[in-house]
Amino acid sequence: MASSLPTSDPIDINTQSTFSASEREDFKSNFKIMLAAVIIGALIMGLKFYGYWITGSSAILSDALESIINVVASGFGLGSVIVSARPADDNHPYGHGKIEFFSAGFEGSLILVAAVGIFIEGLKQIMNPIDLPNLEEGLFFLITAGVGNLALGVALLRVGKRTKSIVLEADGKHLLTDVYTSLIVLFGLGLVYWTGWFRLDGIIACAAGINIVFWGTGLVRKAFGGLMDATDPELLNEISDLLTRHKKETWIDIHRLRGWRSGKRVNVDFHLVVPIGLTIVQGHREVKELESLFSRHFRGMSDMLIHLDPCNKIECPSCEVEPCDQRQEEMNHKNTWDRQALTCDTTERQPHNSD
Repeated sequence: MASSLPTSDPIDINTQSTFSASEREDFKSNFKIMLAAVIIGALIMGLKFYGYWITGSSAILSDALESIINVVASGFGLGSVIVSARPADDNHPYGHGKIEFFSAGFEGSLILVAAVGIFIEGLKQIMNPIDLPNLEEGLFFLITAGVGNLALGVALLRVGKRTKSIVLEADGKHLLTDVYTSLIVLFGLGLVYWTGWFRLDGIIACAAGINIVFWGTGLVRKAFGGLMDATDPELLNEISDLLTRHKKETWIDIHRLRGWRSGKRVNVDFHLVVPIGLTIVQGHREVKELESLFSRHFRGMSDMLIHLDPCNKIECPSCEVEPCDQRQEEMNHKNTWDRQALTCDTTERQPHNSD
């Protein structure tokens, strides 16, 4: 069975015969950008805490506390990138990709924990406001940190979308929420600087806390959905569109379509209705053609289970196979292969035209 990634050098997977060229490149890209996220995140965190140290601002502290979460989450994400890249083995026949959902859920949970600390500091400043010295210098460090987070977040999202990594996308979105938080803090502290109303510093901190609670809850929800194999409408729409664009006459119908992600890998299963006169060899050829189609589309990161069903008279009104000596009714409409149609059972489907 496939071996694990070597622990001595997580980037060097060229000797792993189980990995395709695209998988090796995706892993290297994910590893490098996550390593950069840890290092740059630590530097940004230092800038924010220095800004808090010289100003005593609760709003800047709230931003700095979120940066701690950024660094911890990026470190956890780096580990999950390494683990999720391991091929399937005897103990994990579907691979290790779901570790990415644990990482996203962990990150979302940490964000919610940070929000508690932010609310506490914000309320302290609201109840007992204190002066904020060196505010100009603190704002400069905050702007520098915000620009760094913006660049890093965009880079993570770009690589994550290209490699289909939920960890990179989650970390990128988290960093962008940190940028939004920094903008709120900058705007509010600008008002504090011009008005001298120091109580506003605590109000800003609480507003920033509400913002990250929203994003943290979304991450946790998405992670639970992935771990529970919740329906992924976007993926199912993508699969339905792929099947529609490459539909053949011998693919009379498809039903009970299921699709879910395990890290970067896509798992798909469905029932394929084929002409009743097809031989086993011919049916096997149709299955292999579909497997090749999905492998090309998902860059070799798909696993499929296709159940062949022989056609019967209920398919005749939408069947395009001609000539057919088994036909019992003339064709009078074409079924539309959208997500709603392909995911249901044939007994639940209502005939509808594509015209």
